[in-house]
Amino acid sequence: MARKKSPGLTDAELRLMEVLWRKGSATVSDVVESLPKNVPLAYSTVLTTLRILENKGYVRHNKEGRAFVYLPVVGREQARENAVTHLVRRFFENSPELLMLNLLEQKKVAPEELRRLRKRIEEEES
Repeated sequence: MARKKSPGLTDAELRLMEVLWRKGSATVSDVVESLPKNVPLAYSTVLTTLRILENKGYVRHNKEGRAFVYLPVVGREQARENAVTHLVRRFFENSPELLMLNLLEQKKVAPEELRRLRKRIEEEES
């Protein structure tokens, strides 16, 4: 049975998007060369993953000479927002409050982060 397509970014896709967000645009060879050395990926794997990202609407390409140059269509902030929305909808009954309570209960928020959150909440309430 075929694996269900992920609407969000898989770990492998996110690695390639990080390269494109950092560089702005890149050929497949540029992406391969820009990946961390501890994550060696074959040219064909990167090409296949970029095509998947294009089908998902995260990137597009332009042809320059014989090379395809890939550009991000979705920015980092929009990708984060999409991921959080998916997470909240899937695991937290579509409730941001449940997500935040879970983070607080699991002690995943440092004291300095809590201060910044309190300040941000106060600003929103004003």
